[in-house]
Amino acid sequence: HIAIVPQEVVLFNDTIEMNIKYGKPNATTKEIEQVAELAHCDVFINTFPEKYNQLVGERGVKLSVGQKQRVAIARAMLRDPKILILDEPTSALDIKTEQFIQESLKELMKGRTTFIIAHRLSTVRQADKIFVFKEGSIVEKGTHEDLVRIEGGIYQRLYNLHIGLT
Repeated sequence: HIAIVPQEVVLFNDTIEMNIKYGKPNATTKEIEQVAELAHCDVFINTFPEKYNQLVGERGVKLSVGQKQRVAIARAMLRDPKILILDEPTSALDIKTEQFIQESLKELMKGRTTFIIAHRLSTVRQADKIFVFKEGSIVEKGTHEDLVRIEGGIYQRLYNLHIGLT
């Protein structure tokens, strides 16, 4: 019932297909291709000579960080969980790759309870409820719009830093 897309993606020294299929061992080729497309994996998979049979190397060393993240998202989509946990899913990505990942995450989060752990505000901006922690305690909560209006608030300060106001 739960799927996790971790900050440090764990991939096995196997094919892309098998790394995606890990989320649902009895998945069909069609299901794997569908989630790969939704997670924008097909963009890079189709450039590989072996396509879905391409070996990713030990811990996925033959893939970029963004490619590994997209494989993890495809794996979670294939699992079709009720609850999704995203742990810093875009922390190590460039802006272009983050946009691909954000599109994939929107698709993945549809109809699910999702917990997102993130420092990048772009990752949490669309959340129904955002909790801001300081030293292990919740110090602010609300929507993005609510939190940017809290004068002197932590979220407002982070937002202003993010858009270059301070």
